[in-house]
Amino acid sequence: MVVMRADSMMQCPDLATTAVHAGREDLTALGLHVPMIDLATTYPMPTIEDGGTAYDVLAAGERPDGQATLVYQRLWNPGVDRFERAVAALEGADASVAFATGMAALTATLLAAVAAGTPHIVAVRPLYGGSDHLLASGLLGTTVSWATPETVGSAIRHDTGLVILETPANPSLELVDIAAVVAQAGDVPVAVDNTFATPVLQQPMRHGATLVLHSATKFMGGHGDVMGGVVAANHEWTARLRQVRAITGAVLHPLAAYELHRGLQTIHVRVRAQQASAAVVAAWLAERVEVSRVLYPGLPGGDPLGLVGTQLSGPGALVAFRLAGGYAAASALLGGLELVTHAVSLGGVDSLIQHPASLTHRIVSADARPDADLLRLSVGLECVDDVIADLDKAFANLP
Repeated sequence: MVVMRADSMMQCPDLATTAVHAGREDLTALGLHVPMIDLATTYPMPTIEDGGTAYDVLAAGERPDGQATLVYQRLWNPGVDRFERAVAALEGADASVAFATGMAALTATLLAAVAAGTPHIVAVRPLYGGSDHLLASGLLGTTVSWATPETVGSAIRHDTGLVILETPANPSLELVDIAAVVAQAGDVPVAVDNTFATPVLQQPMRHGATLVLHSATKFMGGHGDVMGGVVAANHEWTARLRQVRAITGAVLHPLAAYELHRGLQTIHVRVRAQQASAAVVAAWLAERVEVSRVLYPGLPGGDPLGLVGTQLSGPGALVAFRLAGGYAAASALLGGLELVTHAVSLGGVDSLIQHPASLTHRIVSADARPDADLLRLSVGLECVDDVIADLDKAFANLP
């Protein structure tokens, strides 16, 4: 069996072998073909001393050695660890830490910054609506300065703990030059939400990012039936994140870890196939008179910085588009769809479409909320002709 290292993407650019085998390298030696699911909530203690020593290690955010007592599921689970090792390999990171949801992953990252005495965050809009709302609320003790990719450097203060950005951005698919932001940030860690691109299309740490966040619910799970979040980073940050996870209890459930780890085995196939269909749909939408603009990095003008082919290996599987008829047209189009599901989320095998201003970004401040004419489409694995036929039929309902 091929054993892949975290730097294997330099040897195998499409990550196919890493996606299939990472986190499973020891299975043959164990006499297994798929990982076991350990659902135990607690573990027997050989002695008081052994249990206490193991607790100290886990509570400090360190990984246990092979013979350590695992103590309690909130502190450690072997199946979660397998998924974490796989994500780290795909992102080229030292390690990763998995959480119950993507928002729990972001929460832990912000709490780690606050605990370090650096509660100020510089955030580049647009971001996922939940991320934007959490930062704007100050609920976790953070303060935020909103910046453009060009003004990050001037927004940094002495107490800045993180620069946060998302690329491609949700929902407008704007691309941010990660290396340029890292250069402006200096010694301040840059955290990149890589949910839309996935490590199949983009590895932010190769461009200087310190942390890479994912809503694993999306492309990593890939089937709309499991939730999770994960942060890939260096050893220092992952130890801090495990400490926060142990205290707050936002651990990923072992069964969810198994499903997400299984999802990684096909992520390289799914993302590339969905991307191919998205490119066809985007080109088709660009010819519709009812559509005023298609936002897709693979179309002419959609990648003004030239990041597709350098930072990104492809434009992705999400398409955003504006309707000439505004909100009324958006509502009518959604009501006329049958194959494509009107629902939030993305990255699954079935195509989903939603109205960001009313749903995922409803809680974003008015000055940053997407316009009412914008729809976001996550293209699935259906026959692309069937997706287009469904959209074509729905366009007939427009006022």
